[in-house]
Amino acid sequence: MAAETSHENREIVAIRRADGESRTLAASLPRLVLDARRIAANVIHGLHGRRRAGAGESFWQYRRFVSGEPSQNVDWRRSARDDHLYVREQEWEAAHTIWLWPDRSPSMAFASKGARDSKLERGLIVTFALAELLVSGGERVGIPGLMTPTASRNVIDKMAQAMLHDDAVRASLPPSFVPSALAEIVVLSDFWSPMNEIRTMLAGLSASGAHGTLIQVVDPAEETFPYAGRVEFVEPEGFGVITAGRAESWASDYVARVALHRDEIRSETDKLDWLFSTHTTSRSAAELLLFLHSGMMAAKGSLRGSTVKAGRSA
Repeated sequence: MAAETSHENREIVAIRRADGESRTLAASLPRLVLDARRIAANVIHGLHGRRRAGAGESFWQYRRFVSGEPSQNVDWRRSARDDHLYVREQEWEAAHTIWLWPDRSPSMAFASKGARDSKLERGLIVTFALAELLVSGGERVGIPGLMTPTASRNVIDKMAQAMLHDDAVRASLPPSFVPSALAEIVVLSDFWSPMNEIRTMLAGLSASGAHGTLIQVVDPAEETFPYAGRVEFVEPEGFGVITAGRAESWASDYVARVALHRDEIRSETDKLDWLFSTHTTSRSAAELLLFLHSGMMAAKGSLRGSTVKAGRSA
């Protein structure tokens, strides 16, 4: 219980700090980037054949009801056909929905001396700032299972409040839900989860045809394993303690295992035409924000060829 309370306190501090940092970060981006984002959005969404009939919108598809949505959004007639709740989604809403998932699990609180922020703080800062930029560009942003898509100008406040009042278990990966085929999904996590869990997540989120980006946020110590001598490693999510007599002898095997894990993730995302990148917390948050924002603005086809190079520098 003490460990849980400690993590909750760290999360509250991280959310409050990220609130302020993300506003500064979002405000620092050139206005031209936002203008380009709006232009690209108009072109891309125009290709989907969006229609407008007066003040109304055309029906796009049914999607699964997301926890936290108002109950009046449920289409009860469609929901009566099986065991799930559904919402009628309009075409404009489907095309302008971006789901962001910042990992807030205990492992994200780690920060070594070489880091500018903890992984948790970095993930939240970039998530909040990206949400601010996307809403400014006319998009709707939501958090799976926590916050329904919104185009509100105070999106950062809504996100922060939703997290501060969230009493659910802090999961590493987003909950199962069915995004629309036109939706974008961005997951920021350390992705130290077992590969079978990552595969299951990807299969569920991509089933409708939605496009996504996975960003592995890691501490510099997790990249290089700079430990020597007798070291006790504590797994923050309840998997026990491991003691190394000569930690330096583990380094090469560790680095190789991390590389293999990333190759496995990249293999899965390549199959789906999703993006996978890594970001180290010794680098600037602005670097990652620009990579994500420009990547979402660029034509998907041209972005595929430069994913690996861009990912390693993010």
